[in-house]
Amino acid sequence: MYILLANFSFLEIWYVTSTVPNMLANLLSETSTISFYGCFLQFYFFFSMGTTETFFLSAMAFDRYLAVCRPLHYPTVMTVQRCIRIGAGCWVSGFSCFLLPVYLISQLPFCGPNTIDHFLCDPGPLMKLSCVPAPATETICAVYNSVLIFSTFLFITSCYTLVIRAVLRVPLAEGRRKAFSTCGSHLAVVSLFYGSIMVMYVSPTAGNPTGIQKIVTLFYSVMTPLFNPLIYSLRNKEMKKALRKLLMCGKMT
Repeated sequence: MYILLANFSFLEIWYVTSTVPNMLANLLSETSTISFYGCFLQFYFFFSMGTTETFFLSAMAFDRYLAVCRPLHYPTVMTVQRCIRIGAGCWVSGFSCFLLPVYLISQLPFCGPNTIDHFLCDPGPLMKLSCVPAPATETICAVYNSVLIFSTFLFITSCYTLVIRAVLRVPLAEGRRKAFSTCGSHLAVVSLFYGSIMVMYVSPTAGNPTGIQKIVTLFYSVMTPLFNPLIYSLRNKEMKKALRKLLMCGKMT
């Protein structure tokens, strides 16, 4: 679990780094510009790391399934070597998936004005800048997003359905509480991440170029990575005690 979590934390750092520095520079600058190649590099790295995150969340869900439903087999199945291979597979798969969409969108003719109504190079606003309609590229990107999001989400949901069934069979309340606490932080992270990206890329508002789209993107690209360390830290007993002391001090003052 900790090998996967360490990879996930490292991924979150670079996930935020791919967009936030440029976004802050644009906010502080009078001329908010980005080069053609810089835009597509941001597009590739941001969505590749987002895709890698979906694979890591799936791997962590499978890890929790084995720990709760197959505890006796867990040490032999999830060995250190296998965890490293799973982590490497998530990285390679994540950075391979978006090569085709990035290539297809980069080949579209852009004749100006090349003004993106967004704070990052998102595929929707980018395709709107094309001089000619590109229904085939739009369809491929939509299928890519839907298959990726739904396949990983269904896998995670299946794992946790089995986990919940196994936990409810535990006769002792203390055992059920420990099992749910083991999975609670990961479920919270999955809910935050998938809830926002489904609103953005699967729901009918996905094609809406209004401020709502920017707010949702800001949530899953900045706020969710900010919340994730706090969510996982609350599993630590010392962190819980420190938080209780902080809240008590706040009430007393």
